[in-house]
Amino acid sequence: MSSLKLSIIALLISFFFVWIVTPRFLPVLHKWHFGQAIREEGPKSHMKKSGTPTMGGLVIQAGVLLAMIIMCFVIGHAVLFPLLVMIVFGAIGFIDDFIKVSQKHNLGLRAWQKLVLQFVAALVIAIYAGTSPDIGTALQIPFSGAYWDLGWGYYPFTFFAVVAVTNAVNLTDGLDGLAAGVTAFVMIFFTVMAVVLNQLNCAVFGGAIIGACLGFLRYNSNPANIFMGDTGSMALGGAVIVIAIIMRLQLFVLIAGLLYVVEAMSVVLQVSYFKITHGKRIFRMAPIHHHFELKGWSETRVVTVFWVVSIICVCIAFLAV
Repeated sequence: MSSLKLSIIALLISFFFVWIVTPRFLPVLHKWHFGQAIREEGPKSHMKKSGTPTMGGLVIQAGVLLAMIIMCFVIGHAVLFPLLVMIVFGAIGFIDDFIKVSQKHNLGLRAWQKLVLQFVAALVIAIYAGTSPDIGTALQIPFSGAYWDLGWGYYPFTFFAVVAVTNAVNLTDGLDGLAAGVTAFVMIFFTVMAVVLNQLNCAVFGGAIIGACLGFLRYNSNPANIFMGDTGSMALGGAVIVIAIIMRLQLFVLIAGLLYVVEAMSVVLQVSYFKITHGKRIFRMAPIHHHFELKGWSETRVVTVFWVVSIICVCIAFLAV
């Protein structure tokens, strides 16, 4: 069976699992009082979302896990590496979410605690990928088709890429349906590339991620019945970067996932400018999706425009291959 068909099968398995299980998971989250705490300094329109069940990323991960377990009988154990990366970062997000819901505020792990866990995971991933005969230290250069062997420079580069992408996806998850939709589009690029490059494990894994995101959007689109939380956003961030690493397409994340970059850079610029100028701001609020909300855009409009931008970025990424 072709990698395209197997990818579609994985997509359908995860899609229907998430579609069917999520509404049955909602009463459990309500019973456990796993509701989202909203930042008081955020847009006032978000205050009505307080108490919305969070940690929906558990269902996303379960859908992908089910699809991968089933597909292992067809393609073997090659999917274990990307699956393990997704679960590890999802676990870091789960710890963060659990602290938030148990303490009833929007502060989970301290920044240094979260970074320590991410650094350990990123270091292991970089070493594994760089020493793997199936991956190695070379990267494909966009718009050239050439490969650049980074040598020992590969390890700090990949380390930084893992931490940066997982946090960027996490920052993107701030509006109903935003992170799930953008990640589905980004994963379409990497899944198609996996089919073209005959990377069967990535094609199946990418298909499962797309299906889980689409199934989750049924309940996460505005107005959201459930949030994915850091449990979901960090798992998706791990999934995006690991599939890029396996196919040696890390630099293409900067193109297909440009929206992630913009979201993260808006926070970096905002914080840096605030400290340098002793209180002045570039944006009304960061990440940048909140800036547009405070300018008067509806949440649905911001998400739709950002989705369109992501689609354009994915199209450019295909041209860059």
